[in-house]
Amino acid sequence: MEKSETEPLRRRNARGQGQLLRDQLIEAMARLLSTVERPETITLRQVAREVGVAPASIYGHFPNLGALIGHVLRLRYDELTQQVNASAEGAGSAVADLTARCHAYVKWGHEHPGDYATLFGNRMPTDLIPLSTHGAGEKLLESVVSSLARARAEQGWHIAEQQSWRAGLLLWTGLHGLVTLYNGHGAIDWPDLDDLTDEVIRLHVNRP
Repeated sequence: MEKSETEPLRRRNARGQGQLLRDQLIEAMARLLSTVERPETITLRQVAREVGVAPASIYGHFPNLGALIGHVLRLRYDELTQQVNASAEGAGSAVADLTARCHAYVKWGHEHPGDYATLFGNRMPTDLIPLSTHGAGEKLLESVVSSLARARAEQGWHIAEQQSWRAGLLLWTGLHGLVTLYNGHGAIDWPDLDDLTDEVIRLHVNRP
């Protein structure tokens, strides 16, 4: 339940603890983005209430609401990218590399449904968060595209670079659809999520 407007503010951070306040603002915004039904309605005043400070205190760290949201989005993209890359370390083959990446992506999306919807749910207006902010996810997409290309080459595919890009987009579309539908329609009697992920991978790697 939302805190009352009249609820006393928390004690202010001591002088010199600006970094602590900044971290608290980021944490509060991340929590709001992942939990509220309409994140586009979030305000700086709401973030300030979460932390227990005056709204004016935010401007010493972020010039506006969009800057704070954009920072959180970039952190989440980096977190997901690092997890996907780490999962593929030590993979014994190109197919194993791709399999690890896809499973890590789906797992993160399933375990962090609010964060996943924040990144890929298209819930933020472009006048607040420009599309360029989502460019932080390009490295993630590129890693999937290149991993799929290597896996297909390992399986004897011979395709042009442009076709590799299209194939990577289609694979990502499949993974995204799986995560989104699995998270949003829990009443369905879904098969095992790992098994479904493997099937999506096979559809894109095995030669017809």
